[in-house]
Amino acid sequence: MQNSNPVIRDRNQRTEWFLEARFGMFIHWGLYAIPARGEWVRSVEKISNEAYQKYFEEFDPVAYDPGAWAKAAKKAGMKYAVLTAKHHDGFCLFDSKLTEYKSTNTKCGRDLVREFLEAFRAEGLKVGLYYSLLDWHHEDYPAFGDPFHPMRENEEYKDRKRDFSRYVDYLHGQVKELLTEYGHIDIMWYDFSYDNMTGETWRAADLVNMVRQLQPHILIDNRLDGSQSIKTGNPFIYSGDFASPEQLIPANGVTDDSGNPVPWEACITLNNNWGYHSGDKNYKSPALIIRKLVECASKNGNMLLNVGPDAKGQIPEESLSILEQVGSWMRQNGSSIYGCGKAGLPKPDWGRFTRNIKTGKIYAHVFEQSIGAVCVENLAGKVGSIRLLKDGSEIPVTRPWNTHDYPEDLFFNFGIPDGATYPLPDAIDTVAELELI
Repeated sequence: MQNSNPVIRDRNQRTEWFLEARFGMFIHWGLYAIPARGEWVRSVEKISNEAYQKYFEEFDPVAYDPGAWAKAAKKAGMKYAVLTAKHHDGFCLFDSKLTEYKSTNTKCGRDLVREFLEAFRAEGLKVGLYYSLLDWHHEDYPAFGDPFHPMRENEEYKDRKRDFSRYVDYLHGQVKELLTEYGHIDIMWYDFSYDNMTGETWRAADLVNMVRQLQPHILIDNRLDGSQSIKTGNPFIYSGDFASPEQLIPANGVTDDSGNPVPWEACITLNNNWGYHSGDKNYKSPALIIRKLVECASKNGNMLLNVGPDAKGQIPEESLSILEQVGSWMRQNGSSIYGCGKAGLPKPDWGRFTRNIKTGKIYAHVFEQSIGAVCVENLAGKVGSIRLLKDGSEIPVTRPWNTHDYPEDLFFNFGIPDGATYPLPDAIDTVAELELI
C-alpha cells in the first residue's frame, strides 16, 4: 500500500536504487591532507585562516587519478560514491564562481569535482557530492563563541561584523552551481546541523525546493535538520531521504514512530579518521568490514565506507588492500547484499540473515564454526534447496540423529558426515542461499 504522505511517498520512489545498491564509497579529501592530521585539524588546533593559507599555496595533488579511484570502488563492489566538494574549512574542490578559495586557483589548477564525476560515471557508478553547511573560511560564518570554529575563543573575533544571511546566500549559490554546472548528481550529502544552526537557519525548505526543481531525482541526507523528524510519520520537506548514523550501526536499523522502515546509511571510516592522517594505522580488517556490511543489509541499511586520499591524491595502500579483499568476497557473495534487507527471522547465534526483497531468497551468513550441523530455527520443511552462494554447489539438508528432539528446526552441513565438526568454506562469512518452498 502506497504511503499517503507525499514527502514519504516521493522519498520511497527516489530511494529504490539506493536500497538496491547497499554499498558506497565516501571520499574525504582537501587541504587537510597536507598537514595529514585529519579533516578537523583547523578546529582542533585552532588554526587561523592566515596560518592555514600555506596549505592552499602548496596544494598540488600530482598523483590525483579519479579513474583509479573509480576502478578501486567498482572492484570493491561499491555502487556509488560521495566526494567532499567542500568541507568545513571552506576549500572547494570545484570551480565555483562565488569564491577564490578553490582548487582551480591552486598550483593544481584543476576542477577536481568535475574529474571525479566524469571518472565515476564512466565506471557505471552513481555519484554524490558532500557539501559542508559550516564554513570556517567565510567571513560571514559565526566564529567567536561557535562550538567548532577555529577562532571560537579568539577575542579578536568577538566584535567582528558579519552578515549570516549573506553566508546562507553563498551556501545556496554554491549548491545551485553544483546542480547546474556538473550534470546529473545522484546524492547531495549535507553536513551538519548543531545547536541552533539547523533547519530554517540554513533556509532549508528553500534550499531543498531549489534542489528538487533542478534535479528532482536527487537523494538528500537528513543533516539539514538536526532533529529526528525523518523518523516521524510527518517529516519536513528538508528531513531528508535517508538517515545517516555515523560510526555506528543502529541496533534495530532505522524505523519511523510506527515501525515502518526508513532508508538509512551508516558512514564508516576505514581507520579512525575521515581525512588523511599519516599517523593513523589503526585500520579495520576486511573481515570486520564485510561482517558490518552484512549487518547493515540485514537491518535494511547501507554502508558508506570512507577513504582519505593523501596530499598527492593517492588512496593509502592499506585502504586499497582492504577494498581489494572486500571486493573478492563481494564478487562471490554480492547477491546476498545487493537488494537485500531484513529476513524476518530471529538473529542466529552463528551469524546473520539477509533476504532478497524481490525474490524472497534467504541468505544465511555463517560467521562462526558450528558443533555439528548449522541450525536454522523454525524452517524445517519450508526450504526446497540450499546452495553455497559462492559456487552454487548443493548443501544437503540433513537430520542427524542428535537433532530429533528439534523437529521444527532446519539443519544443514557443508557436505561432511552428520555430527562432524568442520572448517567453514569461508572463515570470514560463508553464505548459504536458501530457497523457500
